[in-house]
Amino acid sequence: MKEIKINFDKSGLNLKDILTYSDKVEKISDKMESFETEGSEFLGWKDLPNNINNQELNQMEEEAKRLQKEGIEILVVIGIGGSYLGVKAGMDFVLGEYPDKNSQKMELIFAGDSISSTSLFQKLKYVENKKFAINVISKSGTTLEPSIAFRMFKKMLEDKVGKNNAKDYIFATTSYSKGILTELADKEGYTKFIIPEDVGGRFSVLTPVGLFPFACVGLNIKKIIAGAQKANEIYSSNNLSINDAYKYAVARYILHKTKKLGVEMLVSYEPNHRYFLEWWKQLFGESEGKDEKGLLPHSAIFTTDLHSLGQFIQDGSKILFETVITVKNPKNNLKIFELPKEEDLDKLNYLSGRTVHEINNIAFEATIDAHALIGKVPNIHILIEDFSEETFGSIVVFFERAVAMSGYLLKINPFNQPGVEVYKTNMFKTLKK
Repeated sequence: MKEIKINFDKSGLNLKDILTYSDKVEKISDKMESFETEGSEFLGWKDLPNNINNQELNQMEEEAKRLQKEGIEILVVIGIGGSYLGVKAGMDFVLGEYPDKNSQKMELIFAGDSISSTSLFQKLKYVENKKFAINVISKSGTTLEPSIAFRMFKKMLEDKVGKNNAKDYIFATTSYSKGILTELADKEGYTKFIIPEDVGGRFSVLTPVGLFPFACVGLNIKKIIAGAQKANEIYSSNNLSINDAYKYAVARYILHKTKKLGVEMLVSYEPNHRYFLEWWKQLFGESEGKDEKGLLPHSAIFTTDLHSLGQFIQDGSKILFETVITVKNPKNNLKIFELPKEEDLDKLNYLSGRTVHEINNIAFEATIDAHALIGKVPNIHILIEDFSEETFGSIVVFFERAVAMSGYLLKINPFNQPGVEVYKTNMFKTLKK
């Protein structure tokens, strides 16, 4: 497995503190594995890497190759929340923010993630003179944001290529047998990919929700699954002494309940992790934030946000702890070159011979010491190996396992989201008046 290392040295906790929860974690883990916990009807994600439908996996790869061969330039991914964040997270994680054309087989754009008229208009305008296909993602087909976007993009595609031809370029990732989108896909003849009924949206990135767009953009989805499978062997263990995902869950629980900290800030020193942090915020916020419990998930990209949030983290209210992700092996590693002495006007020759990644790591070390030792902000450090597909699959499993354990430690159901339904009910009540 691509290595994931966790370090609690700057967290204010020691391993003995964490391992006092061994019996509790073992009981929760055993109940999860036997589907005896609250919300167990949505535990399908935990065995997902080992229950992949290879026939559907091959179909996704073949359809992606067909679209690429036919010159489709853009896949419009229509979804919101878990139907969108995981896809964007994985694409940027592996390819980077600005992938070169040789590494990106097809451009992805994302729609249906807001009800902004300006945003939707500009996205429609962007694709109108390009060859595009649509992947609409929704279990029910009733979520308003993607439904509006799908209606608009579907009409544009049908006007461009004809209604009969359009069905070959529309893919519905949805429920197997129920819901408006399933009925529409069956009636219109769209290719369907199935979201398992026992996998909730925020846990769905390793289903066709993520895998089909990943295949279209050029990621190796079998490597993603392989990384997830290997990680699941480790992070499904009920033995806290060897399970770092559960150690992380316990550490954040102790910092929240014992140290009375209310905010966890997930930090990365890599800008291409920005949407991975957004995916993590939904995963933890929607899973833990109920019954007036849970940590508020926040995120930052360092060193960028050190120039805006750094002062507060260092000297502000002691309401948060940080979990920091760094990468061992970058995709590219530039070296600072030396200029002739008379041309060293920027005074950077003292850095010559050093790599940018080395300097980034020095910034990390300086910051974690400043925040943890001087600012008294607890820090947990997670080191991942690289930006590969395998690492992405591994880190997804790591955090999914951790959030389930975190929820059960808080004695809440990590898999429902009753609060989200309140605004929807109010909105639909007003719209239907």
